Amino acid sequence: MSKAFTIFGGTGDLTFRKLLPALYNGSVSGAESLDYEIVVIGRRDYTAEQYRELARDWVRQFARLPYSDSAFARFAARIDYYRMDFTDPAAYAGLDNYFRTRGIDEFIFYFAVAPRFFGVIAESLAGVSNAPNGKVILEKPFGETLEDAKALNKRLEAIFTPERIYRIDHYLGKEMVRNIETIRFSNPIFTNLWDARFIESVQISAFEDVGVESRGGYYDHAGAMKDMVQNHLFQILSIVAMERPSEYVGSDMHTEQLKVLHALRPVGQDPIQDTLVLGQYEGYRQEKLVDPQSQTETYAAMRLFIDNDRWRGAPFYIRTGKKLGAREMNVVVTYRRPRPDVAHNVLVIRIQPTEGVYLQFNIQKPGDTTEITQAKMDFCQSCSLENRINTPEAYERLIGACIRGERFWFSRWDQIETGWQYVEQLRQAYQEAGLPLHSYAGGSAGPQAAEELLARFGHSWFCER
Repeated sequence: MSKAFTIFGGTGDLTFRKLLPALYNGSVSGAESLDYEIVVIGRRDYTAEQYRELARDWVRQFARLPYSDSAFARFAARIDYYRMDFTDPAAYAGLDNYFRTRGIDEFIFYFAVAPRFFGVIAESLAGVSNAPNGKVILEKPFGETLEDAKALNKRLEAIFTPERIYRIDHYLGKEMVRNIETIRFSNPIFTNLWDARFIESVQISAFEDVGVESRGGYYDHAGAMKDMVQNHLFQILSIVAMERPSEYVGSDMHTEQLKVLHALRPVGQDPIQDTLVLGQYEGYRQEKLVDPQSQTETYAAMRLFIDNDRWRGAPFYIRTGKKLGAREMNVVVTYRRPRPDVAHNVLVIRIQPTEGVYLQFNIQKPGDTTEITQAKMDFCQSCSLENRINTPEAYERLIGACIRGERFWFSRWDQIETGWQYVEQLRQAYQEAGLPLHSYAGGSAGPQAAEELLARFGHSWFCER
C-alpha cells in the first residue's frame, strides 16, 4: 500500500507558487514528503503530462533549491492529475476507486481552496475508504465570520478528529518566528530579563509594500484585522509573551499561547481611541472587486496589554498594513532605561525579508570622554547564500511537520476562536465610538494617527533607517 499527498485546488496560485515548489525542494533534499505520491485535483481538463509541464515553469521560478531537468523528472514522476468537480459529492465515488486502484491507503489532504468548499470536501471524503483516518491541512481564512468559522469547524471535526486537522499559518514556519523561542529561552541575558520589570514595550510590525492586487474580492470582506492580526500577529504575540512550555509538543505550547490570549486586557477597559487606529490607503476603493464605498481597513495599529504577572504594565504595540513604504516584519523589544540620560537597549528580531537579530546597547564613546554612545550588533542570517539555500521555506517546513505529526507549529481551534473574538470586539468598539477610517498615502508608513497613538504615551515606532 502507499501514501498520497492530495491537493484540492491544484490549479490555483497557492499550489503553483508555494506547494509544488515546497514539495520539489523536499524531493531534492530527501525530506519526508518523498515517500508520498502527489495527487493533484482540479476541474480543468489536463492530462497528467500536461499538468507536469505546467508545474515545471512554476518550480523553476519559485523553488528554493536549484532547478535541474533530472531532479524535476524524478519529482514529476510522483505527480498525477485527477480531474473532478470537488464540489459534487457524487464525484467522490470515482476518487475512491482511483485511490483503491493505486493501492493508496494513507492520506494527507491539503485544502488549497476557498473556505466555502472545506465543508463539502470533508463531508464527501467521509465516503472515501480510510480518508477520515488521514490528515487535513487547511488554509486560512477559516470562514467569513466567527459564527461561520464555528459552524465550519464543527463540520470538519465531525469527519476528521481535531488531532488530524492542521490549520496552517505559514508565518509559523518562518525561520525567525521559530527562533524567537531559542533567543528567549537559551540565552540568560534575555531569559532573565523577559518581563515588564525590564521591558518597557514590545512592538510587532508587519508591512506590505503592495496593495490588494488580485485579492480584492476576498480582502474587502476581511481587512487587515482579520487577514493579519487575529491569526499571524496574535500567533507571534503569544510566542513572544508565553511562559516556557514544559515540553515542545502541540498541547503544551498551544496551552501557553492560549493563556496569553486569555490574559489580553478586555476590550473597553481602556478607551478605544487609546487602543486602536484603523486606516485605508488612498485608491483602495478603485481596486478591482472592491466596493467603491468600502469601509474595510487596510491598516491597523493597536496598543494592547497582557494583564498577567509577567507583562502587567508593558504595552504591546502591533501594526500592519498594505501599500506601505517597505515589505518587512519584525519584533522590537525595548528595554527600560537605567536612567533618563541614556538610550534604550533594543532587541530587534527580523522576520522578513531580512532574517536576523539586531541589538542596540550603550557604551562609552571612544576617546578621553565620559560620553555614552550606542553600539549596534547586527546578525544577518539570510545574508549568507549558504544559509538561504539550507533554510527550508515556511510551507516546506510545515508540510514536513504535518507528516511527522508535529502539531505545535499549527494553529489550534481555540486559539483561532479566542483571537477572532477579541478582534471582533475591537472592531465593534471602534465602530460604536464613531472613530474614523484614516486615509494614508501609498508608500508612506501609514496614517499619522498611528504615530500619535504612541506619542500620547511617550513612545514611538522603532525605525532603524
